[in-house]
Amino acid sequence: MSERPRTRQELYERIRKTSKEEFILEEMIRFGFWPAEGQIPQDPADEIRRRGEISRQLNELHTQNRHLGNEEKMLKELRKKRMEESKRKRQETKERHERERKERAEAWKEKKKQDIIYLGQGVSSGLNNKESNEERLKSYNLPKYSNASEIATAMSISIGALRFLAFSRKTSTKTHYVRFKIPKKTGGERTISAPMPRLKSAQNWILHNILEKVKLHDAAHGFCTQHSIVSNAKPHIGAEVLVNIDLKDFFPSISYKRIKGLFKSLGYSELAATIFALICTEPTVEEVSLDNQTYYVATSARHLPQGAPTSPALTNILCRRLDKRLTEAAKELGFTYTRYADDLTFSTKGEFSRNICNILNKAHDIVKHEGLTVNSEKTRVLRKGRQQEVTGVVVNKKLNISKKTLKKFRATLYQIEKDGPEGKRWGHTPDVIAAIQGFANFVFMVNPEKGRLLKSKVKSIIQKYNWVPEWKRKLSSPSEVQPNVSTLSTLPVTSTENKVETQKTTENKTNKKWWKLF
Repeated sequence: MSERPRTRQELYERIRKTSKEEFILEEMIRFGFWPAEGQIPQDPADEIRRRGEISRQLNELHTQNRHLGNEEKMLKELRKKRMEESKRKRQETKERHERERKERAEAWKEKKKQDIIYLGQGVSSGLNNKESNEERLKSYNLPKYSNASEIATAMSISIGALRFLAFSRKTSTKTHYVRFKIPKKTGGERTISAPMPRLKSAQNWILHNILEKVKLHDAAHGFCTQHSIVSNAKPHIGAEVLVNIDLKDFFPSISYKRIKGLFKSLGYSELAATIFALICTEPTVEEVSLDNQTYYVATSARHLPQGAPTSPALTNILCRRLDKRLTEAAKELGFTYTRYADDLTFSTKGEFSRNICNILNKAHDIVKHEGLTVNSEKTRVLRKGRQQEVTGVVVNKKLNISKKTLKKFRATLYQIEKDGPEGKRWGHTPDVIAAIQGFANFVFMVNPEKGRLLKSKVKSIIQKYNWVPEWKRKLSSPSEVQPNVSTLSTLPVTSTENKVETQKTTENKTNKKWWKLF
């Protein structure tokens, strides 16, 4: 039973929805003047109800007819509905995409904190391969690193800093190296790439924790513990024939791919091998200025830089097979073989002196097969009748220094002691006192008897003129104190920092013997 209308408006609404007769009928039923529906068979009120139903259906048909009759209005309403629906869907899609984008960005940000996914074009393909050869690592007693996070933690730097040091760019506004040239003993210039403090710290970590643990061939003497130019020269004392062979472009000829392959051969995963190889190599770079901005443009493939502390150790490991093959070939022909970096030395006595051509041809073939090149212009065959030198040490009868060089050095000491260091020069170093001190130590290492006297003279010169090494002078000046490298490793590199590091590194490195720059 319907309720009684409470207001006039409700009364009009009830009549409008049904009809006047149906409303009166419902009110009569509500007040009890007519029985409810279904109580009287063939109730006359059913006709009122059917007429009301038919009337409502007719009204609906009339309404639809009015809409259908006005086609333009109908299309307008349809377009409006479709537009509203389209806007709603577009908004939902936009919100969903924005939500997904933020989720992806957060996931990528989180992943970058934990791992390295990309390190540049052409070098990033194997970064997903994190499987190491544990048996091989154990055989070399090397630490295992499964991901970039472990490598960064071991180096005491962040993932971001590790990515910055290893990233390979064709063009960059920053550089990790100070590049300068030093004169060669035989003429020309040698390009040195000295790493910036943060990169050098990472390279030293690789050197001490990985490379120094790999056993080298006994014939290698350059940059090896308990070996020196003296140990390299000793096996050739008193030889009748001495053969010196120089390797051409030694460090630049060792490519990034070979260095990466070396780390993989030690048992490291492709991810770790890629990171280590990128830290240890660099391309040849040309400086280009554009709109007051300096760009460093790579002009070659990545290779070992001459000046990085890891380069000599890496070449020694790569040359293990070369040293083994040359040692065997030398033994077959009656020769003794040693190698100091890119200097190969063969010596022999007696009847084996006739095998000079054979050892030269054999050495050329083996060197070529190992992917290196002999510098034919520097190949020398020295017989007993003339001065024989091995990496600057005379070996005719005993280890010694060239008489001509010693005579010139003594004359320089006399002039400095008499007139002072001003205007005097020894070697290519501007600081003549540092130069004569270094040479006196070198002589002492080769021939202690002669070197002891020279060191005493140099000491008296230092005391007489109150000479202080450059590094001590820098430490005494607060404005020039070097920043802490461990602190710098967590900070981003700026162009200003690069300039300061470039100036200081250049001052420390310039004019040193190239084999002392590591």
